[in-house]
Amino acid sequence: MEVWVKSFDVEMQVKQNGIELEVRNPNGSSQLGDCYATMTGLVWCKGRTTKKHGVKLKWEDIAAICSSPEAVKAAVKAAKDAST
Repeated sequence: MEVWVKSFDVEMQVKQNGIELEVRNPNGSSQLGDCYATMTGLVWCKGRTTKKHGVKLKWEDIAAICSSPEAVKAAVKAAKDAST
């Protein structure tokens, strides 16, 4: 994957607007989406989805998903199963 910082607030603490990351496929030819890291969590915007319509994750939920390798595998499997 290629990940680019699209906008970055100079403050050390992440503010409400957050940090925007552009995520592209490994060769950089197409954009997979944008990921916003904010003070309340992450927002994933697939393709050209706007931040307002993106999928929001609270930091507490991210911490639960990332609590162990098994939890990550289960979450990824559940997400893949839900999209088929």
